[in-house]
Amino acid sequence: LVVEIWNLVFIQFNRKADRSLEELPAKHIDTGMGFERLCMAMQQTTSNYDTDVFTPFIDFIQKESGKKYNFSYALDAKVDIAMRVVADHIRAVAFAIADGQIPSNTGAGYVIRRILRRAVRYYYSFLDIKKPFLHKMIPLLSDTFKDVFPELKAQESQVAKIIQGEEKTFLNTLEKGLSRFASLEVKNKQIKGEDAFELFDTFGFPIDLTRLMAQENGWTVEEKGFDKSLAAQKARGRADAKKEVGDWTVLSDEEVEFVGYEYLKVLDAKVLKYRTVKTKKGEQYQIVLDKTPFYGESGGQRGDTGLLTFAKNNDPFGGTEKIAVTGTVKENDLIVHTVKKFPSSLEGIVMAEVNTGKRQATSSNHSAVHLMHAALHEVLGKNATQKGQDVDDKRLRFDFSHHGKMTDEEVAQIEKIVNQKIRENIPLEENRNMPIAEAKAAGAMALFGEKYGDTVRMITFDKDFSRELCGGTHVSATGQIGQFKILAESGVAAGIRRIEAITADRAEAFMNKEMAELSAIRGLFKNPKGVAASVASLQEENKQLKKQI
Repeated sequence: LVVEIWNLVFIQFNRKADRSLEELPAKHIDTGMGFERLCMAMQQTTSNYDTDVFTPFIDFIQKESGKKYNFSYALDAKVDIAMRVVADHIRAVAFAIADGQIPSNTGAGYVIRRILRRAVRYYYSFLDIKKPFLHKMIPLLSDTFKDVFPELKAQESQVAKIIQGEEKTFLNTLEKGLSRFASLEVKNKQIKGEDAFELFDTFGFPIDLTRLMAQENGWTVEEKGFDKSLAAQKARGRADAKKEVGDWTVLSDEEVEFVGYEYLKVLDAKVLKYRTVKTKKGEQYQIVLDKTPFYGESGGQRGDTGLLTFAKNNDPFGGTEKIAVTGTVKENDLIVHTVKKFPSSLEGIVMAEVNTGKRQATSSNHSAVHLMHAALHEVLGKNATQKGQDVDDKRLRFDFSHHGKMTDEEVAQIEKIVNQKIRENIPLEENRNMPIAEAKAAGAMALFGEKYGDTVRMITFDKDFSRELCGGTHVSATGQIGQFKILAESGVAAGIRRIEAITADRAEAFMNKEMAELSAIRGLFKNPKGVAASVASLQEENKQLKKQI
């Protein structure tokens, strides 16, 4: 038996958009070792699954399923294959969820969902387990890896609930899909490709599950028809998301400096590089400056908009050209400004100016998120941790882990705490370039799923209330937020809740509108002492009159 346990990759070229290769200025070697394969070599087994990395989980599956593992790698050893699949897949799913990636229908979340559903399909079909099972393995998994992956142990209950919810959903889909399968019109002992694709697309059936059920009935699947339907779906998706990114035209190789924490305007920037991006909606134009006050979208905070003013012929008195910045994103170490067009000349002095109103509103919402996160910990407990956020100048959206719907009293308590902290006008305490170990020792909240370097930026609003690692923009004191109002609390996935809220002027406008509507209703009822009681009485009267009719 010959097994590769280590390999080297020599990093030498950059492939450009036109597929040509250019040598990298700095070449290096990427080295990697397979942990499970090394264990196999040291423990003198012939398979990764026979090492102590996997055997405790296979033993657990045997006990729970009542089936025996026979160490067989034959193609027809379905029970053994299913146990290995489950033991392997639960690790990938649990670690990814603990690291912040929630199963979903798009992107990386869809990869996690597919892995989880593949494991469910195997235990359902071959281990005769018909109820959620994967979540039962989380305590064993978290205990086994608590020293090397403590994040899972810290979120053990939450991760198990998310996985259990996903299992319940797919098991219900499996049952419906089996009913649809039983009703298929099969001619010449072959399932039509379109029907196989319907099982895949509508009921979440992997094609191999459909093949298996077909074989059990002595049928086959029209593979070409399935492939054609799948290719058509992918083509539609690619057409919707197609983007052709051109190579950068480099004017200078200097590093990019972000000055947007202190300044919203820079008078003497210059263009380092630019490129064109072609999308379905048309062309976009992107510019990178040597220094910029524009915050690039990251960490759940939207990027700045504003204006770039270009001096013609490098002379500010020779005329200027103003171009709107419609968005700003981070791309590795670059801050990329998307503009409506390129100026006539890219080599002059550039004045970069952020839209102050939008930045202030976005900062208010971001700081409110920090206050709300701390309030959630006070009201719901430390397990109510951030799972995602989307903050712009209009509203904030915050996803967090919690086992069930919040009560009206809990929502009101969150609002009350945040507004109290706003009225206290707590000053921002900002620590930049802080060693991450020092920040964690100071009590800063490090969010699972976020990647941090050796040094971090710590944002504090009262050291005894809110202290987080964060790269976003914030108000200088909480009083600038003005007011905080929760609009909705809802569920977005198993074990994940979402709060949507507004602050400042928008919160004031919302409250004024609500009060105006209430005043109008009071007027219709001749200003009674209890509006709700009057409405209830009218509804009851209407109900009785309908009965008489």
